[in-house]
Amino acid sequence: MDFSAQRWALGIEYDGDGFSGWQLQDGPRTVQEELERALASVAGQPVRVSVAGRTDAGVHAVCQVAHFDSPVVRPEIAWVRGSNRFLPRDVSVRWARAVPQDFHARFSATGRSYRYLILNRQERPALGAKRVTWVPRTLDHPAMQEAANLLLGTHDFSAFRAAGCQAKNPVRSLRCLEIERRGDLLIATVEANAFLHHMVRNLMGTLLFVGRGERPADWVAEVLASRDRRLAGTTAPADGLYFLRAAYPDKYGLPECSDAFFGA
Repeated sequence: MDFSAQRWALGIEYDGDGFSGWQLQDGPRTVQEELERALASVAGQPVRVSVAGRTDAGVHAVCQVAHFDSPVVRPEIAWVRGSNRFLPRDVSVRWARAVPQDFHARFSATGRSYRYLILNRQERPALGAKRVTWVPRTLDHPAMQEAANLLLGTHDFSAFRAAGCQAKNPVRSLRCLEIERRGDLLIATVEANAFLHHMVRNLMGTLLFVGRGERPADWVAEVLASRDRRLAGTTAPADGLYFLRAAYPDKYGLPECSDAFFGA
């Protein structure tokens, strides 16, 4: 098989704590910068990648998806093991797959999923620091789920977008917002066709108001209908947020990324 001028998709895992987000910036360290540097070392020339969903500073990824066009002939294993040889310890390529030219990491995706981890105990975390959001006050998990159910469906999510969000259309289809308690840990799984800037963190910040008893569950429906960011909760910290996976049509044959990191 001729791999020249081949488009490749990558599954990427990273710890966001040491990065100023995904996207290239002038100065601060970013995931895109590290990945492109590693790919260039494998290819022997510059490589530019496109991503399924840009993540902010401090946000992690279990299986982010990116694509690039190979300028040279390399087998699949070279893009995985070769890239990991040149990547820092907080980024890892999990898989690589040859894909047709019509594949695009962002525009071919039919959905995206995030996880949000909340450590709900009085004592601050040590092992989980920068990887969970710590909330010492006991949270009402059933009330949070009741409120979350009111957000499902296709809506204008303007009340949950960042002030600087550049999306032209604020309508998104929220397919899943499930909150599970495992002892002191609350695990929120959020899935939509796409997300607005800070949407997941603003949703979680709003649900935390309900969980702490500061607002009733039905208050979130009023916030949603208002389309007013000022009425929603504060933006939840980035520490507990993970890009879980992106979904694509079966025709591309991309691997399923396990989320064993979460014990599932």
